Amino acid sequence: MEKERRNDKFFSRKRSFTFGAYGGVDRFICEARQESIERSILDILDSPTNETKSVLTATTNQRSTDLFEIIEKLQGSRLDEQRCAFPPPLKLLKISSTLPLILPPKSGGYWIDPPFEKFVETSPTSSVPGLEVESYDIMERDSEAKIYREWFRPKYHNSFTAVDPSLGPLVLSVCLEEEEKRLRVILRMKECTLQGIFSLSLFQHFPTAIELAKMLCESVTVSQFEAVSYLKAPELITAFDEHRVSQNFKFGVLYQKEGQLTEEDILSNNEESEEFQAFLSILGETVKLQGFTGFRGGLDVCHGQTGSDAVVTSFHGREIMFHVATKLPFTEGDTQQLQRKRHIGNDIVALVYQEGPAPFISDIISSHFLHCFIVVRRMLKGSRGEEAKGATFQVSVTAREDVPPFGPPLPDPPIFTECPGFREFLLTKLINAEISCYKAERFSRLELRTRSSLLEGLRSELSSQSQCMLGEPTPPALALSDGVRGGSEGGGGFIENFKRAIRVRSHSFDTLGVPKKTGIGGPPQKPRVFHGTSPGADKEGESESSNKQSGPNLQLNGSPNNGDGKGQNSPQEDE
Repeated sequence: MEKERRNDKFFSRKRSFTFGAYGGVDRFICEARQESIERSILDILDSPTNETKSVLTATTNQRSTDLFEIIEKLQGSRLDEQRCAFPPPLKLLKISSTLPLILPPKSGGYWIDPPFEKFVETSPTSSVPGLEVESYDIMERDSEAKIYREWFRPKYHNSFTAVDPSLGPLVLSVCLEEEEKRLRVILRMKECTLQGIFSLSLFQHFPTAIELAKMLCESVTVSQFEAVSYLKAPELITAFDEHRVSQNFKFGVLYQKEGQLTEEDILSNNEESEEFQAFLSILGETVKLQGFTGFRGGLDVCHGQTGSDAVVTSFHGREIMFHVATKLPFTEGDTQQLQRKRHIGNDIVALVYQEGPAPFISDIISSHFLHCFIVVRRMLKGSRGEEAKGATFQVSVTAREDVPPFGPPLPDPPIFTECPGFREFLLTKLINAEISCYKAERFSRLELRTRSSLLEGLRSELSSQSQCMLGEPTPPALALSDGVRGGSEGGGGFIENFKRAIRVRSHSFDTLGVPKKTGIGGPPQKPRVFHGTSPGADKEGESESSNKQSGPNLQLNGSPNNGDGKGQNSPQEDE
């Protein structure tokens, strides 16, 4: 029994100094050459506590020193056995040629289509489905935006304005359809626009503007509406209703070569291979920017400051400008290539063309605006690697988690042949991706602020101009007519609408006599007064100045002075 207890103590003590380092499996050392060392350790560990606290002799000190040396050696050998080195990512690329198109970021926050686990089912040897679909459905950003243009402007109608204590500015439009004996009503508020059709048989007498507004929204508490008598009111109201509708789009195009896994590498590509040029020809036509008269997407068409060439196309009545990274200016010594990122970083959707099995990480491009990437990789077919007759492309999509899914859906497997159907699918997917991204949280907040500013400007202008028509003294009107009308004519898109709304808000500060904030110790600026709706030749300069002072800290398609931080070239939200 004494011997068994001795053995149990032997094994328990032995496990106490192996420690199973870093999750390793404990092993017992039973070699004969180590028995003498182990027994000496056991003798020390089994000695009574009161004896160890007594005055130690020279022999005891030596044995303690030997103990720690032995433990250190044993631990060192165990760590060396379990130590491992992970190869860098570039070595992983050489190991496997079947890496997926997209890899999820370490921090998460993105969804991938098709899902990562389905990648195994998609390989270069998969069957290629024929694309017989001639057209795909394009999403509408605001399907009800043109109701006023279609049902109100051709007919006689009335509009009213008011300021609700809780809901803010209100703009109401009412149209009587005598043949159908009904009223068509539109109520515009900060958060949304409500519409309704009411039969005249519902009312004992002809309803008032307040009654119609409360039928659409019970929260309306205004005591009276003010009638609009401005002759150009339909034009301004139409511009507000359709400020979210744009027939112009701009998308970024990134060129990712084999082995490139960083933003700096991707944005530093200058040479375009024949394969990449062939892909650009699928997207659209390469044109000279000098003197270009179509939708320019923020590029310089006069002085060549944004490159000499660009890729553009027309698609179902929509103008598309592609910000191709390799065609934008390259700056020597600038690792972030801010001249390129100031355009691509301000896009909402980007197309990534991969040349080689280099996966694209969803958050590899730092930007506040980029919310979706569509990745395309040309595939090689055949067991020996010979190129297929006609190019074959594999497609994958990734977007931030608050971006709703959008069509058209990817086929299973997501492989396309080079044909008109592939171009139709790709351009439709890009447009639908941008429209879907507007529903993300960041853009929803910005759009709410944009709408609120434009609605306040619309109500103020309609009210002031109506009083002016009646000959009543009014405060100077906001310079809104040019700003809102520019949104409908120029199709500036989301970014330009946001800038325009901030500009309108700045003008409202001017006309109300509110001094702007200046530097510490500086005197407040005197409010500028514009007479009528044409403030003069210096309106644009004043607007830009006001935008910088009263709006959020944005860098939108502006100068390349974007700071030295990564991602600072994209707009940042104003909390």
